Amino acid sequence: MPYVENRIVHDADSHLMELTDCLDAFLDPKFRAAYDDLPKVRAWPRDGKLPTHANAQHDDPAFRAGAEANILLRKNYEALGAFRRSDRPAALDHLGFASQLIFTTWCLGNFQLEEQGKTDLAYATAQAHNRMMVDFCSVDRRFLGTGYVPLVDFDKAKACTRDAIDMGCKALLVPSRPVKHAASHIALDPVWAMAEEAGLPVVFHVGGEKKIDGQYFENGLPRVKDFHGGEENFTSVSYMAIPHSVELTLAAMIFDGVLDRFPKLKFGAIELGASWVPGWMRNMDSAAGAFIKNEDRLKKLSLRPSEFVQRQVRVTPYPHEDTGWIIRNSGDEVCLFSSDFPHVEGGRNPLKRFGDALQGCTQQQIDRFYCDNFIDLMGEGLAPDLRRPRHLIAA
Repeated sequence: MPYVENRIVHDADSHLMELTDCLDAFLDPKFRAAYDDLPKVRAWPRDGKLPTHANAQHDDPAFRAGAEANILLRKNYEALGAFRRSDRPAALDHLGFASQLIFTTWCLGNFQLEEQGKTDLAYATAQAHNRMMVDFCSVDRRFLGTGYVPLVDFDKAKACTRDAIDMGCKALLVPSRPVKHAASHIALDPVWAMAEEAGLPVVFHVGGEKKIDGQYFENGLPRVKDFHGGEENFTSVSYMAIPHSVELTLAAMIFDGVLDRFPKLKFGAIELGASWVPGWMRNMDSAAGAFIKNEDRLKKLSLRPSEFVQRQVRVTPYPHEDTGWIIRNSGDEVCLFSSDFPHVEGGRNPLKRFGDALQGCTQQQIDRFYCDNFIDLMGEGLAPDLRRPRHLIAA
């Protein structure tokens, strides 16, 4: 019996748990030595312990027998389909989602290569990432792979975008942190034009943001552990900074007219929370009103900033947020369901947590959250026959 029954639910955030050799088969050989020397790569157990252990566990018949019953209980590498593409269709069947937008885990942020000035390697690893994602998603049309596009070099960004679209990526993932220039730079218009022409969304994801200043952790007290028991993921203080980069980047793109020039282009802010959205929308409207007398760019906008958000920006709340309040204060068009499968952060029963938060919402608002807004976001990236599959609708 699937987790979701008799309704259409699209999953706007799921992940591939890469093994340590994930990019090896897809990376241009001339960049292999430089890639192997990356600190993050060297931190992985490149001796094969992780792949050996993970594969042995999923080869165990007794372990596999419990996959369906534990579809949302087993997390990370223990989850069915976490890293084996051949297992992912069964995982999706057990979940009952109509489709999944899929991101990586270890490769989110592209190893911060853009900031390090390693531009050629940044685009080489991005291309390898995109090939890996297309390969992983090739087993089932319901899997919508994301292709990463570094924005640091204008010409290379255009070439990378063209390549990602041509190879079959269903969404273009870009960083929300700026490197050298804003994402609203006019020299990046060809990137947005290609995405709009292809009918594919541009998405931001946690991991691509500017990290919190480390001085906030120097409080004279013992370091707080994250929910994995380490210090590399989010705690309550670092959580607060998660949406800062995407707020500024999207605001710059709106004020600088990118969404006006490309009115059919959709943007997704994925796993970046959504409680910030209502206040951010009002703050942008306030800024536009305050500065419109002095800024020609604001005078030229065809809509208020908040109206661009409702028309073109889609956001995934975390399951612990008050999703109903966010919808009521941002608009029916904005919010999307996501499971974060198979990450721990997604929880063991996201439908219940979101369902509780949606109490008081209209049926139309609920349908938009679980289904319609995702269809709108994905555009041509989601085939027409996958948008509202009849077999998932109650008789």
